[in-house]
Amino acid sequence: MELCPTIKNILLLDSEGKRIAVKYYSDDWPTNAAKEAFEKAVFTKTQKTNARTEAEITMFDNYIVVYKFVQDLHFFVTGGENENEIILATVLQGFFDAVGLLLRGTEDKKEALENLDLILLCLDEIVDGGIILETDANVIAGKVDSHSMDAGAPLSEQVNLLLFHSSDYPLAKSIATILTYLVLQQTITQALATAREHLTRSLLK
Repeated sequence: MELCPTIKNILLLDSEGKRIAVKYYSDDWPTNAAKEAFEKAVFTKTQKTNARTEAEITMFDNYIVVYKFVQDLHFFVTGGENENEIILATVLQGFFDAVGLLLRGTEDKKEALENLDLILLCLDEIVDGGIILETDANVIAGKVDSHSMDAGAPLSEQVNLLLFHSSDYPLAKSIATILTYLVLQQTITQALATAREHLTRSLLK
């Protein structure tokens, strides 16, 4: 019986090799330090290549890595050494195009960070536990848009999403900490407003 293709990780790095959004689906890198070392090594190996018009493929440390760049964003998808390169490239292209749709053509680090929640949702729609769910960029972007958090969404939802991904990169944890503070402030403000309302009503009786 043929095994389903699996993804080891999906990486979105900036032009200096720093994390923007990453997701690991394998225990091959058991610690955050191991993950960061892999990211640095992959970035160093590929940064001088011209992967801006078409995706390129390389073998690295017994893994197949497919990658593509746009502006200051570097996209990577990693699979095992026996994985199908075409499938990995299809996943990469789906992620690449979906991010382009979600960022509405402004594909750079600043825009990516401002829409980090959408990119995290995008990753969740593409792969789950290493198993490929979807590679069609239009479908991925459509699903993300359908349940993405708009400006009116509760801050608690944003905190939960960022905390879910915080083990993969510290930026999400930092943002989640700030949002947690805002949630508490929001709760306190609402409580005070309710108390004032009850007090006003009691005085008017």
